[in-house]
Amino acid sequence: MIELLKTGSVAPDFEAQDQDGHNVKLSSFKGKPVVLYFYPKDDTPGCTAEACNFRDNTELFEKNGVKVIGVSVDSVNSHKKFHNKYGLTFTLVSDSGRKISEAYGTLNGSTDKRVSYIIDRSGKVAYVYEKVSPKEHGTEILSKLKELKLA
Repeated sequence: MIELLKTGSVAPDFEAQDQDGHNVKLSSFKGKPVVLYFYPKDDTPGCTAEACNFRDNTELFEKNGVKVIGVSVDSVNSHKKFHNKYGLTFTLVSDSGRKISEAYGTLNGSTDKRVSYIIDRSGKVAYVYEKVSPKEHGTEILSKLKELKLA
C-alpha cells in the first residue's frame, strides 16, 4: 500500500491536463505556495461543498499568492462540466491515468481519498490534511497557510 507523503518531503512533480485541456505542471508554480487537494468525484455532495468553499475563498488565496489545484481521477470533460456548473475559479487536473494519485498516496480503490497537501515555495510538503471537512476546508487551509507563514 502506498502511503501519503510526509511533511518535509519533496512534492512529486507532475504534468496533467486541466479542465480546459491545457497542460499544468506543478514545478511551474515553484516560488509560490500550492494547495493540492485530492477528492473522490466531480459533482457529488461532499466534493461540491469542498470545491465551492475553495471557490468562495478565491480572493483570499489569490491575494496571498496561493495556487489551488484540485485533483481527481475524473476525465478532463467531467472536470470541465463540474468547473462550469459551479463557477469554480481554480484549476482542476485530470488524473485519469492515476499517476499523480499514486505518487501522492491518495488512491482508494478506483477513486481518490479526500486528502490535501500544502506545498511550500520550495516545492516541499509543508502540511498534510488526512482528515478533511469538505464544507470548511478552504477556510481551514487559509488559517493553516497563515500559521505556516505561507500567506
